[in-house]
Amino acid sequence: MAEQNTLAEAARYISRGSLATRKGFGEALLEIGQKDDSVVALCADLTGSLHMHHFQKEFPSRYFQTGIAEANMISMAAGLATTGKKPYAGTFAVFASGRVYDQIRQSVCYSRLNVKICASHAGLTLGEDGATHQMLEDIGLMRGLPGMTVVVPADYSETKRAVKALHEHDGPAYLRFGRPSVPDFSLDEDGFEIGKSIELNPGKDVTVIACGIMVWKALEAARTLEKEGVTVRVINMHTIKPIDKLAIVRAANDTGAIVTAEEHQVHNGLGDAVAHVCAESIPVPIEMVGVEDTFGESGKPDELMKKYKLATEDILEKIYLALRRKI
Repeated sequence: MAEQNTLAEAARYISRGSLATRKGFGEALLEIGQKDDSVVALCADLTGSLHMHHFQKEFPSRYFQTGIAEANMISMAAGLATTGKKPYAGTFAVFASGRVYDQIRQSVCYSRLNVKICASHAGLTLGEDGATHQMLEDIGLMRGLPGMTVVVPADYSETKRAVKALHEHDGPAYLRFGRPSVPDFSLDEDGFEIGKSIELNPGKDVTVIACGIMVWKALEAARTLEKEGVTVRVINMHTIKPIDKLAIVRAANDTGAIVTAEEHQVHNGLGDAVAHVCAESIPVPIEMVGVEDTFGESGKPDELMKKYKLATEDILEKIYLALRRKI
């Protein structure tokens, strides 16, 4: 009966087709803008790429095109926040975190301003734009800043819910999403609470904690192992900071082994955050799926994910390793 319940739970999450998370961002930005005239948007010459054209068309007086001047964009957003506006500043992740780190640290986080930094085209799945644009260090950069909230939604639908949740959140936040179309599977009924993870699949043998597009791959791995009699708890850790410590400790206690999966460097991303919690509370074997201290390269997204060991089979390999390490 327990195995049947696990399978039934996993079956709730099926792909409804593929949509880009950046599309979800653009649509949700328009929706919150329609409900709240204090919402303003800024973009660094990438309006179409971030689907911010919907907002620009409906609210031209609340839309600021800064050009290729990302540092100025963040400073403008900080200034607007001091007047009571709710700025959403959007550009590619490599610019939204790296190029403007000083402005985020000094102007936004130090003053605890209500600025939402919206970072698209993150990770290897940016593809053909190559290593210079494939931002794989941004989660680490942002989670290290005092007062910064870091959110990495799994699909189109969850990105929409994340934007709406961040609209209710007062304070600096970094929202990370991507370029390609990916499976859209998350459920509105699961809701979205900042700092509260979502258990997508129950399991007692091992836990996979994933964020972003790796969540779907974690579910695929869990379904494969069900056929082998191994039950895998899958947790969608959509908020990297503040991280859901209770869910991590409970998973470590219940399953005795954890695998993390992220489209990011294994250093100072989700894996490090999870390991920190376990080191403090309940040490268990942990394996990490992510980029291993290297830059990417130009190529097709699926080929890059396979080459850099971020595919479903790589999650499976790390699960087997974690299971062998259990005491």
